Amino acid sequence: MNELGMLVDLSHVGERTFWDAIHTTTRPIICSHSSVYALCPVPRNLKDDQIKAVGANGGVIQVNFYSGFLDSNYQPRVTRFLQRHKVEVDSMTRVKAPQYAINEYLSKKYPGETDSLRAPLSLVLDHIDYIVRLIGPDHVGLGSDFDGIESPPQQLDDVSTYPLITRELLKRGYKKADVVKILGGNFIRVLKANEVGVQMPMAAN
Repeated sequence: MNELGMLVDLSHVGERTFWDAIHTTTRPIICSHSSVYALCPVPRNLKDDQIKAVGANGGVIQVNFYSGFLDSNYQPRVTRFLQRHKVEVDSMTRVKAPQYAINEYLSKKYPGETDSLRAPLSLVLDHIDYIVRLIGPDHVGLGSDFDGIESPPQQLDDVSTYPLITRELLKRGYKKADVVKILGGNFIRVLKANEVGVQMPMAAN
């Protein structure tokens, strides 16, 4: 992949594969849609040593917007919501409706309730802050996963709402140059670093 100029994306791999890839690659990697394990301990999120390894590699971690990867209280809220509507869930389960169809049905029927399940916007910024404190603003970006999640944070419904993130970053004291990096500059840097023909220093053993 390094030789072909392909980005190595470690968002969906287990820990052993993560470390195998980090120790093998000679180019910066990406975690295209992963958040912070210390703030929300789910297997898809990155632990501190993994975050530091991405920084040392020169890569970028793009924060996932899924409420369940941002907010450790999200799943308990969902469990209570499903319990309140157990009769409907059970009836759809009996006819073998897939989980995504059940979720979509309930979201449309109970929009107020499902909206209240969503993680607060502030948690997106908390995950960004955490990564920045560990490895700096050169290694974090936005990995919304809008095409694969059913519960984005409150107020972040699609890419047209990204200015809210810009506003909140500035309110938290980020420099404009670092905001530009987080909004896409870091990803572009890694993309260019993986282009065939770009000379990279030898990886340290």
